[in-house]
Amino acid sequence: MQRGRVHTTLLAAWLATVVGCGKDPESTAPESSRGPSQPDGHVRMLALLRDLDARRQDDNIFVGDRAVREARAEIAAKGAQARWQTHQELGYALVRLGSERDGIEVLDRALAAVVERSLTGGADAELALHFHLGVAWLRLGETENCCHQRTVDSCILPLRGGALHGKTEGSTKAAAHFRFVLDRTAPNDYWHLANLWLLNLAAMTLGTWPESVPEQYRLPESAFRSREDFPKFDNVGAQLGLDVQGLAGGMVVEDFDGDERLDVMMSDWNTSGQLRLFVRRADGAFVDRSMESGLGGLCGGLNLVTADYDSDGDVDVLVLRGAWLLEHGRYPNSLVRNNGDGTFTDVTFESGLGAEHWPTQTAAFADYDLDGDLDLYIGNESSTKIRCASQLFRNDGNVRFTEVGKAAGVENFAYAKGVSFGDIDGDRYPDLYVSNLDGSNRLYHNRGDGTFVDIAAARGVTGPDASFPCWFWDFDNDGALDLWVSAYGTGIGHIAAHHAGIDLPHEINRLYRGDGHGGFEDVAAARGLTYPAMPMGSNFGDIDGDGWLDCYLGTGDPHIYSLMPNLLFLNRGGMSFADVSMASGTGHLQKGHGVALADFDHDGDLDLFARIGGAYLGDAFVSTVFENPGFGNRFVTIRLVGRDTNRSALGSRLRIVVADANGERTIHRVVGTGGSFGANPLRQTIGLGKATRVVRIEVEWQRSGRVQQFAAAELDCAYEIVEGGELTRSRLVEAPIQRR
Repeated sequence: MQRGRVHTTLLAAWLATVVGCGKDPESTAPESSRGPSQPDGHVRMLALLRDLDARRQDDNIFVGDRAVREARAEIAAKGAQARWQTHQELGYALVRLGSERDGIEVLDRALAAVVERSLTGGADAELALHFHLGVAWLRLGETENCCHQRTVDSCILPLRGGALHGKTEGSTKAAAHFRFVLDRTAPNDYWHLANLWLLNLAAMTLGTWPESVPEQYRLPESAFRSREDFPKFDNVGAQLGLDVQGLAGGMVVEDFDGDERLDVMMSDWNTSGQLRLFVRRADGAFVDRSMESGLGGLCGGLNLVTADYDSDGDVDVLVLRGAWLLEHGRYPNSLVRNNGDGTFTDVTFESGLGAEHWPTQTAAFADYDLDGDLDLYIGNESSTKIRCASQLFRNDGNVRFTEVGKAAGVENFAYAKGVSFGDIDGDRYPDLYVSNLDGSNRLYHNRGDGTFVDIAAARGVTGPDASFPCWFWDFDNDGALDLWVSAYGTGIGHIAAHHAGIDLPHEINRLYRGDGHGGFEDVAAARGLTYPAMPMGSNFGDIDGDGWLDCYLGTGDPHIYSLMPNLLFLNRGGMSFADVSMASGTGHLQKGHGVALADFDHDGDLDLFARIGGAYLGDAFVSTVFENPGFGNRFVTIRLVGRDTNRSALGSRLRIVVADANGERTIHRVVGTGGSFGANPLRQTIGLGKATRVVRIEVEWQRSGRVQQFAAAELDCAYEIVEGGELTRSRLVEAPIQRR
């Protein structure tokens, strides 16, 4: 193990060569839906997805066994002359597939051979094998406990109660291997710090932290304790029947059937991972309607994006596929039309989106040309392995799209991991931000004539150098859009360094404060956002109902040793953010992907949904729902329906003027689904703090700029506003949540 080798270097090497917890159940993708018969385009998509799934063993390093086969072939051919790295890769590949004990056996033999010098490697090889053995044993402990004997506390920091491991072999043996590395590496070495972090976690799973960790390797208690007084959120996913096991995927909470009750859709990036729909019935129960709805056989997809693209009043879904697979990622995306009768149809080919297939996981809908219908930007992953442009699809108004990315000047040709639209200068035309993993990000300014120009460098928003999810929001309630861009070049060693007070340089997430005229200032450090997070799935919403937007970061990377807490940041009046992950009980250690914040129980506060699970088969976990305990604040829920503006009202602005004991204040919102990895409902549940009355609601419709004002709203009510119409009480009917 090379000393001083930072995680970002390893991440870059992994990216260039891409060419846990439990094994993901590889259910066979059904050949057809048990629902209604489907048109030719839908059937064509099912056949294409079946063919791609059949080829995954050779093309997909994450869910196939190619790495195992190749390593075994090299060892068989070279015998004692095989490199120690090949033995390490074989053992670690078996662990990634969920065969922990087989992997441990291979790694043990390799370590013995290196020590006996029958395999050449030396000290670095010995350290590396000890590290990987520690990870393998730790993951075995998680499989035997967190997965096979899962409780509501499993894998949630700080580990206590039901999170403690009853079967202790895995963590006990892992700790010994981590200690071996720690005793032989320098305190400021990245891998020393990575082992330090994992040693502390292993001790915590055994219930022996901190006393069992030598003082020089012990993290401070503050690493696992919140400074904030904050209530705990209950993990109710299993009670609701939403604890779906799987790998990385998307998460959407939306009313798909028009009954005002929020439903849930999830994807799984495994090529045989079925797109799942859970409908909430009138009695409050969530019921799996995946097959009956016509989704059967629509498999794979790392992310989901929602909007009413055809303006028929039903929310449709875009499934994004092929991410991280480089030249092997030429999977088709799926535009899944909501038929309004409880069924869905794949219309990718009919809509004009199926001509080219490129690896992607990020996209966004917006009416970029202000013609009243929704257009679509897809951020593709261009790399040295496959050169591809990102795509801008103009909606032609006849439920078909035309690709105009080159003419519009937004091709990007970079490894796009997040895209978001937002009007940064108040001209109503949505501008476009593209977050790239492999270099400078783009801020495409919409010139209003169908073209864009990249002004990221001029406005100082090109960083971080390696970034992932992004979004526009108004975090300080001044009416101007701000920009969040996630840093992805950190790792568990940086987390340990952060808590231990060791200077290990890393990039932090960027919070660019907008001035409303297209200018930005990075205020992340000033607002306390210095934690070395690695966000993947992320989203935002007002979690405590005080009128200020908070955010939840689903963290991690594909490496199975990257166990780090997902993070909840509380917005303190626009002046700072507080990490309340530990106090709230939302600091889940497993990989966080699609995130949605939604009021699923209609009590006026936002609950937190997260698609949990990693990239490799052995890194599967279950989705989680954290129920908001409530903060005693007032709220209003508003659903906008565009007529001249796009039907979803994306990009339209809400201003809620309320009175409280301190006078009047204005709360600003822009209609959207939140961040770039996960989708909130289009209806906006807006916290009003301790408001005593709603003074007025203002709606600025995106296309025309027309402002409507309403003065008759009540607190704690749900409303619908149709463009040009009146303020109407929603027919939202509260139903008790049925739990298992």
